[in-house]
Amino acid sequence: AVVKSHDAMIAAAHTLLLQLEVPLESVLEAARLARAHGTRVVLNPAPARPLSSELLALVDLITPNQTEAELLTGVKVTDEASAIEAAARFHQMGIGEVMITLGSQGVYSSKGQQQALIPGFRVKAVDTTAAGDTFNGALLAAELAGADFDAAVRFAHGAAALSVTRFGAQSSIPSKQEVDAFLLEQTAQGH
Repeated sequence: AVVKSHDAMIAAAHTLLLQLEVPLESVLEAARLARAHGTRVVLNPAPARPLSSELLALVDLITPNQTEAELLTGVKVTDEASAIEAAARFHQMGIGEVMITLGSQGVYSSKGQQQALIPGFRVKAVDTTAAGDTFNGALLAAELAGADFDAAVRFAHGAAALSVTRFGAQSSIPSKQEVDAFLLEQTAQGH
């Protein structure tokens, strides 16, 4: 009922980002409404749990980490080769775009004929609590601000890298200015 009361907002949105810290019935209803209105559905499947084929078929972009990808596909994701196999299984489920986050290894992205392992940044991690949420939010914020794919992923990597250097969830999420400064520093260092 709460999701249905926001039908107009979902219908008007470019993208709907979902995660699994709310009841699954709500996630499914939001995905159904988004699909019905042509709103792009992005799912960060965290915290990890089994999901129905009905929900997965409504997803345009899924962004699991290695643990979540394994739970949903049965493929233990440890490197690029296993990420390729897991992404293929997601595509078989009807998901057009897959981004499997691999921590400091980067993110494996698969969409149509475009597949790539995009390197991340090496930092001293102290708490990974909000890394996935930060990556997703930063990725979509950059996309919606007009960044091309590579720039959006680089921005998301930078934001997630900074977040793991701090303790906490919301308190670890960096500002745009902090991410921009971090990325300038990385560029100066040849990364």
